[in-house]
Amino acid sequence: MKNSSLVRATLVSAGLVFSGAAFANTAVVSSNITEAEVLKAQKVWGDAVVQISKDFEAGGLEKAKKTTKAALDKTYAYDMGPVLFKPTLAAIPQNIRSTEEGALSYYVGGNKKFPNDSGFALKGWRSVESKNSVIHLNGNTALTMGNVSFTDKNGKVTTVDKTWGYVKDSAGNVKIVLHHSSLPYTN
Repeated sequence: MKNSSLVRATLVSAGLVFSGAAFANTAVVSSNITEAEVLKAQKVWGDAVVQISKDFEAGGLEKAKKTTKAALDKTYAYDMGPVLFKPTLAAIPQNIRSTEEGALSYYVGGNKKFPNDSGFALKGWRSVESKNSVIHLNGNTALTMGNVSFTDKNGKVTTVDKTWGYVKDSAGNVKIVLHHSSLPYTN
């Protein structure tokens, strides 16, 4: 409420408000990301990876591409600009992808510009579980770091280290702006 009082005092001193009635029904709006929104965004992303695998098995590559494109539009902020995307299984010089085209290729392959992509999301995934070590919330942005475990249709589990950065857009959608993934170090 201090901010509301400060705004009112500023507007009154500028001659823009003449009575307190102008603030009687003022709504407080927050674009801050919550932990619940971050966890939901991670679940939506994981569910999309599973759906891409299932759609590939049921309807082939074109169906998987369509599902992937819709998932990228929903979960990544490519509509806001470049995304910092460093997938697990991508080698230099194509290890960092800032475009939706590069991400689509990583998930489903088939793009001659990215000849080493075999389609990460086409590997028969049946479940995806995120386990965060840290969630850092700061205004309309959030960072997370932890592990993501992928279970395939044969029950084999693959775990990767994952760092995500999120932003809440003007429509209130939480989208990925940073995605860094790597295999855990083993000695």
